[in-house]
Amino acid sequence: MNSIPTMTKNLLIVNFLAFVATWVLELRGIDLTSMLGLHFFMAKDFHLYQFITYMFLHGGFTHIFFNMFALWMFGAVVERVWGPQKFLFYYISCGIGAGMVQEVAQYVNYMAEGLAAYESVNLGGSIMATADYLNLWTTIGASGAVYAILLAFGMIFPNERLFIIPFPFPIKAKWLVVGYIAIELFSALSGPGDGVAHTAHLGGMLFGFIMIRYWKKHPGNGTGFGRSRGQEFFDNLKRRFDERQQHSNNNRRRWADEPEEPEPPKKPKRPNQDEIDAILDKIRKSGYDSLTKEEKKKLFEQSQEN
Repeated sequence: MNSIPTMTKNLLIVNFLAFVATWVLELRGIDLTSMLGLHFFMAKDFHLYQFITYMFLHGGFTHIFFNMFALWMFGAVVERVWGPQKFLFYYISCGIGAGMVQEVAQYVNYMAEGLAAYESVNLGGSIMATADYLNLWTTIGASGAVYAILLAFGMIFPNERLFIIPFPFPIKAKWLVVGYIAIELFSALSGPGDGVAHTAHLGGMLFGFIMIRYWKKHPGNGTGFGRSRGQEFFDNLKRRFDERQQHSNNNRRRWADEPEEPEPPKKPKRPNQDEIDAILDKIRKSGYDSLTKEEKKKLFEQSQEN
C-alpha cells in the first residue's frame, strides 16, 4: 500500500469502507444504497448529493473487486502523471458526468415507456405505483469514473502494451480502450435487462475525453496534460533498466577485453628430506659423480634454501 499514490490509495480505502458499511448496516435493517445511491431525478428519493455518494457504493464483492483492481492498475499511473489533486478532480468530475448521462438515459426510457400517463405499473406478478417504481431506478458504483481512468491511461500511453486475460498476446492501450467502448456501446443499445449501467460507463468516458482534450489544448487551465510528463514516467523506468543493462554489458566487455594476468611463476617443487637423505647416502657410497642430473639439481636447490 505504501507504493500506491496518495489519492488512489485513499479512494481504494474509502470504497472498501463504504462497501463494508453497506453490508453491516444492511444486517441492521438500514439500506445505505437507498439513501446514497443515485435515484432517477423524477423519483421522490432523489437528492443532488447522490451524484457523488453513488460512486462509492457497490452491489457485491465482484462489483467492487474489479472496479478497485482497475483503479489500482490504471489510476496509480495516471495519478503519478497528473498529481493527486488534479487526478481526484478528474475522477470525481467524470463520476458525476457518468451519473448525469445515466439520468438522461433513464429519462429517455421513462418517455419511451410513457410512464407519465400511468399511476401504476404492472410488473407481471404485481402492481406497483409509478412513483415507487421510479424510485427503484437507482445507480451505484465507481464504474463510470474507473472507465474514465482507463480512457485517460489509453490517451496518455496509447502504444503501451498490456497483457489482458484471456488474450495470450499484448494489446496496445488505445485498442483496449476502443474495445471497451465498442462493448459498452453494443450493450447499451441492446437495451436494459442485465442490471449494468452501460450508459454510465460511456458517460464517464465521454466526460473524460472532453476534459482531456480541453486540457491538452489549454495546458495552463487544467492538469497540464501532456505527452511529455506521461511519457517521462515510463521513460524513467526504461532509462534505469537500460543503465543497469549497460553497466552489466560494460563489465562483461571489460572482463573480455582485458588480458589475463600472467600466472606467477611456479616455484620449483621443494624436495623433501627423505629425497635429500637418499642423495647424501648415494654420495657416501659412490661419490658425487654417481648422481644424476636431476639429483644434483635437487641437492643444489636444497643448499640454496638453507
